[in-house]
Amino acid sequence: MAASIIDSRIFGDIFSDARMRAVWSDENRTAKYLDIERALAKVQGALGLIPKEAADEIVKACDIGRIDWATLKAKTEQIGYPIIAVVNQINANCRDRLGEYCHWGATTQDITDTATVLQIREALALVESDLAEISASLAALAKKHRDTPVIGRSNLQQATPITFGYKMASILAGIERHRERLRQLKPRVLVGEFGGASGTLSSLEKGAMETQAGLMEELGLGQPLISWHTVRDNFAEVGAFLGLVGGSLGKIAMDVKLMMQTEVAEVYEPFAPGRGSSSTMPQKRNPISCLYIHANISVVRQHAAALMDAMVADHERSTGPWEIEWVAMPEIFCLMSGALKQARFILAGLEVDAAQMRRNIDLTHGLVMSEAVMMGLGPYIGREYAHDLVYDLCRQALAEKRPLIDILAAHPEIVRHVDRATLESFCDPMMNLGQAGVMVDRVLNSLE
Repeated sequence: MAASIIDSRIFGDIFSDARMRAVWSDENRTAKYLDIERALAKVQGALGLIPKEAADEIVKACDIGRIDWATLKAKTEQIGYPIIAVVNQINANCRDRLGEYCHWGATTQDITDTATVLQIREALALVESDLAEISASLAALAKKHRDTPVIGRSNLQQATPITFGYKMASILAGIERHRERLRQLKPRVLVGEFGGASGTLSSLEKGAMETQAGLMEELGLGQPLISWHTVRDNFAEVGAFLGLVGGSLGKIAMDVKLMMQTEVAEVYEPFAPGRGSSSTMPQKRNPISCLYIHANISVVRQHAAALMDAMVADHERSTGPWEIEWVAMPEIFCLMSGALKQARFILAGLEVDAAQMRRNIDLTHGLVMSEAVMMGLGPYIGREYAHDLVYDLCRQALAEKRPLIDILAAHPEIVRHVDRATLESFCDPMMNLGQAGVMVDRVLNSLE
């Protein structure tokens, strides 16, 4: 019976993704233990550290199909860790006590940490794929709406016109930085562990470093320069990275749900019959994906902080901080997979109402063009004086409920310097989009 929202039969595929849950499942975790024990036996057999016959027998016994799950659960509860219980079963499945050479020179944390690194590698591959898809959707929106005007907003108030393509390209640039961060962190994080009791490999009289190197090569992981049993910055970095990604997804969700407001109505999550409806208000279209993104990333940030708590470990083997990672890491990845899935859904089918965007720009009858007017008048009457004058004229336009252009064109000091046609160019949003298009092009051209 599932108690977690991630494993819920009802909510599980909303808050997370089945592929990511599989990565962090008991079955996959245990399979990774077996992969490591198999690789260790294979390498040590080749090096002559254990009998070749024993290595071959252990390799055959490392079969997930032969795991007795009830026994594994009971022994884990008894011992406190699953590795000994797994090794016991491998040993029992080997003939002639050859399984006694399983786990030769290793310690529980070596296997556990390296298994987690293998899971992280699989999990990051899913994140990488999702980020690539999100990037492609943002790029398509940026290209399509390069010149689609939309009002920029500052402190939730209308500011100056931008383009919707610029808005999307700005977020896209952040996603691309995350993809770069992911490429950079892999060599630091995808490093295995094989150090023995206190990390010095004192359990092996010979072939210790050769075993470590061969094991990591067999698993496709980096070889550590030194054991990292209680130096956990690598795992904390993964959490921090996912927290940053979550922040960017939250930015997407925040803007979309604000732009979906009835009074704004500029973009919408993809439509599906009944999606986002209310039990009492049939007209509603709630921003469902945005809501789940917001919830997921908020919890991810807290768990990322917990991984930093886990860095504060005692001596060479910690008492408690290590287990924080067992709780936090799977939930971070699973919740992020849900947020990424919801973001992919939003961006792949985002409904954009360009006409409504233009109507919203025109809501103030030209007031949002006050900066352009001020800068246009600056060369004639000075920028500061123009600012104060335009400020007063904006207040007049509001009070009299008249278009700003009419107020400007009627002011004797202004018409002494510029005619109405020039003033209309100042007040035309399409003439005052700045370098939005250039910046969109720069972002798009920077993509791989």
